[in-house]
Amino acid sequence: VSRRIVVDAYSQLLAEGYLVARPGAGTFVAETAAPAPASSAAPAPRPPAFDFFPGYPDLASFPRRAWLRVLRETLREAPDQAFGYPDPRGAPELRRALAGHLRRVRGVVADPESIIVCAGVAQGFALLARTLAGARIVVEDPSLPVHRGILTANGATLTPLAVDEHGARIEDLPAAGAGEPVGAVIVTPAHQSPTGVALSSSRRAALLAWANLADSLIVEDDYDAEYRYDRAPLGALQGLAPDRVLYTGSVSKTLAPALRLGWMVAPAHLFGAIVEQKALADHGSPTIDQLALARLLDSGAYDSHLRQARRRYRARRDALVRAVRVHLPGARVTGVAAGLAAIVRLGRPVEGSEIITAARRQGVGVYPLGYGYMEPRARDDGLVLGYANLSEQAIEEGIRRLAVALAQLAG
Repeated sequence: VSRRIVVDAYSQLLAEGYLVARPGAGTFVAETAAPAPASSAAPAPRPPAFDFFPGYPDLASFPRRAWLRVLRETLREAPDQAFGYPDPRGAPELRRALAGHLRRVRGVVADPESIIVCAGVAQGFALLARTLAGARIVVEDPSLPVHRGILTANGATLTPLAVDEHGARIEDLPAAGAGEPVGAVIVTPAHQSPTGVALSSSRRAALLAWANLADSLIVEDDYDAEYRYDRAPLGALQGLAPDRVLYTGSVSKTLAPALRLGWMVAPAHLFGAIVEQKALADHGSPTIDQLALARLLDSGAYDSHLRQARRRYRARRDALVRAVRVHLPGARVTGVAAGLAAIVRLGRPVEGSEIITAARRQGVGVYPLGYGYMEPRARDDGLVLGYANLSEQAIEEGIRRLAVALAQLAG
């Protein structure tokens, strides 16, 4: 072996730290470096075995085969331009498909030029808050804390609107012209989140009348409207006043939240400003997924998936009601005529943190209704239990274990 090869090899080993040169002593093998210390961060807690999280559909039933088919078709047939920066309004193909679907299924007055594709309802709310630039927005109370957080993080000032068995209490809205103007009122009229009640017909009419007098915007979050079991279909509020109502929806509960695909049907006077905010936020939603969803809608596969899902969720809803009747005989179940979650009224208030901890010890995830209020209620008798992502057997076992946890708290 030539001297040059040996010198080069030593130089490389010295550079990489495997050898160390000591002047006057020679070259030695370096001591083995100490292993990097283990991360001091606590490991993420394991999810409970029986998690009644209310925000999920049945993730196992995502139509993988149909989605793979439309993705393959999209990738095979999409023009080269589809791989450039997206249109901030959304892909024209998806906006056309959504316009037809929403007209047919929800009675929404929509054309492709009124639809903005966004990353779920959550981003829609962020874009709206930025568009209204610090406006006062009225929200149902209770409602989803994450949505309230998004609105306030984007500059909105929130005012609560109480909810009862007939939906949002429209009579409690500020009188037109009194105090600070209301930029928008956000409602979930088809299935109030999280209580599950529908906005009564008289209150729907009252809300539209109020908005006209106050010159305010109504934002219709069409939450869980696709899933009805014991309730007659309710058309979208937007269909009655498209110039006054901004309609929002997504595939988070119909397909999967991981897709991050939603839409807004915006009144003409707001459309351009919201599109501008969308362009500033992320240039536009991913085009390929939009084109795939358009194909799923146009092919009828989306409707077929929803029909199967409704049957599955009705059976799981029934399993929850039965399990509560057997294992929690003093409790009452409400909000089950539609949607993917139920309210279980325990008959006595419990400390939210205590029932969460006690249920977790039994491997059960529960979600106190009291935490959904703008001023959270530490003690409340309601639990929000989602049933869509659990089998009928898991629902029964989860409620049985919840009964054990409640008995331990009472004991």
